[in-house]
Amino acid sequence: MWRWKDELPERRLVCVGKHVRGRSALVSLRVLPALVAARGDAEEPSPLDRTITDFLRDHGPCSTADLPGLIGFERKPVAAAVDRLQRRLVLTTAGAQERPQGWRAVVVDLLGRRYADRLGQLPEVEAARMELAGLVLRSAGELSAADLAAVVGCTRKQAGAALDGLVEDGTARRQEEEGFALYRRSRRRAS
Repeated sequence: MWRWKDELPERRLVCVGKHVRGRSALVSLRVLPALVAARGDAEEPSPLDRTITDFLRDHGPCSTADLPGLIGFERKPVAAAVDRLQRRLVLTTAGAQERPQGWRAVVVDLLGRRYADRLGQLPEVEAARMELAGLVLRSAGELSAADLAAVVGCTRKQAGAALDGLVEDGTARRQEEEGFALYRRSRRRAS
């Protein structure tokens, strides 16, 4: 896994970053458009967020070890901003850079530039959330709207609507348990 998290995004075979629940994750390029679309409207960037994205836009990918010095900010707030921008699907990992001492440094790039060929035509937000809901449900077997919201990065209401959409198309069933809804894979196929 350690080698893959650096090599696969460098070769653009998979998207890697803190894109799911703020944890480093490998995201299939087939699923990436749905993940980006499901996030909906972007939050207003902070001045530091803008500085980082403007720098990367103008200068290309950069290591997280070099970035603070190049933009004139302290390492800790830059690291926090990079993590935040990855959660928002603005930045992504583009490989690793060897360092004279210690671990290799993560190289980051603008997600939209790095995977522009995959992100040209995004699905509608609701369709994207349903696609992700189906994927997570197939993997987990059972989940709540809160579980899905945490993975997808949307509200519980939005996640519930996506899961209810799966119920409507017959790929999931909803069951009330102890005051909240649980969704399970349906045994029957949608027609």
